[in-house]
Amino acid sequence: MRKRESFNSRWGFILACIGSAVGMGNIWMFPTRVSLYGGGAFLIPYFIFVILIGFTGVISEMSFGRATRSGPIDAFGIACESRGHRKAGEALGWIPVLGALAMAIGYTVVMGWILKYTIGTFTGTVLAPADIDGFAGAFDSMASSFGNNFWQTAALVICMIILMFGVGSGIEKANKIMMPVFFVLFIILDIYVAFQPGAVDGYHYIFRVDPKALSDPVTWIFALGQAFFSLSVAGNGTLIYGSYLPDTVPASAARVAFFDTIAAMLAALVIIPAMATTGAQLDQGGPGLLFIYLPHLIKAMPGGRIIAIIFFAAVFLAGMSSLMNLYEAPIATIQEKTGLGRKASCLVIAAIGIVVSMLIQGIVSDWMDVLSIYICPLGAGLAGIMFFWVLGKKYVDKQVNTGREKPFTGLFFPICKYIYIPICFLVLILGIALGGIG
Repeated sequence: MRKRESFNSRWGFILACIGSAVGMGNIWMFPTRVSLYGGGAFLIPYFIFVILIGFTGVISEMSFGRATRSGPIDAFGIACESRGHRKAGEALGWIPVLGALAMAIGYTVVMGWILKYTIGTFTGTVLAPADIDGFAGAFDSMASSFGNNFWQTAALVICMIILMFGVGSGIEKANKIMMPVFFVLFIILDIYVAFQPGAVDGYHYIFRVDPKALSDPVTWIFALGQAFFSLSVAGNGTLIYGSYLPDTVPASAARVAFFDTIAAMLAALVIIPAMATTGAQLDQGGPGLLFIYLPHLIKAMPGGRIIAIIFFAAVFLAGMSSLMNLYEAPIATIQEKTGLGRKASCLVIAAIGIVVSMLIQGIVSDWMDVLSIYICPLGAGLAGIMFFWVLGKKYVDKQVNTGREKPFTGLFFPICKYIYIPICFLVLILGIALGGIG
């Protein structure tokens, strides 16, 4: 049997998990949600849900992966084997694995956009349009079917080259560079924006607490969705990273949740005050914010080209770290199920990624919506059921306490079993009812 790879250090693992969590949701969705749902009125429930999901879902998926030393398929199979149904468990394990692959393919399209814009900030093409219609036209052209083949392929190649080096020499080393640089770049942007006239209005907007918004169930629903998807609990990425943990390294969910939240706040503290300096209202989230409205805004700012370079470089680092995590589960599955080596498995997944991502360029938004609404919460819920309901309390307590000097709180098991798992399926139901809450 091939020796399983592992992270070389605790902080290497933590930075990799932070990288998997920090992504487009932090940058193009979180600031919009803060703006739309009452600033601090949104932040209060968001922080509550981050703490809840961080100390339940993130810890449990890390511990589940570490306990089984495998990806979702074998982990689910091992869980069900105790009840004599290994094949059924393995079949269910394909849901989060294929979900991770499909999400990675959709994310590849987005990373192609980001890479093109990152390079375009250096060449000057990103800020070249004369007005908002010009920025919109440039994005629409790029986001059309087969409209960005070269940069999309380049983004996937960069990701796969890193992954070919493995867990310790690839994922860990890359995140040790990318994540600190990401945070430094956004701190630079925060400092710059703070000195712009009118930025203080943006800060007031972020930290105000609107009692009406705080009492509105919709605020709590979208805060839940933001926290859930931001922390990347889906029964795949966090679980597979956990499987590379040595027994002596305790799960570090608190640090992951903390730095993921810091990343989201840094983005909000750049984007909302920047919008306030022009009197613009932040009511556009998603790709439109990142590729149309923000470039148009940045162009009008002093030193706009430098700001654009810093901003899109930071966004590229955040996106690439998430893309690596999404592709890791299917790559590890190929290794486990076929016996292929690391590089060969990467090439197989890369071939699938290139072909399918090309075909979905014009429908990537709908593609990602289906995955985030149905597959991600379902995968998280299934992983929770396997760990807490199928394997049971004795097993969970042993695995969660492995590597800890003091036993973890006895409330962990009942909170996860009776609160966290129902929340996963609540996210699924609300997402279906509302057309997505992540």
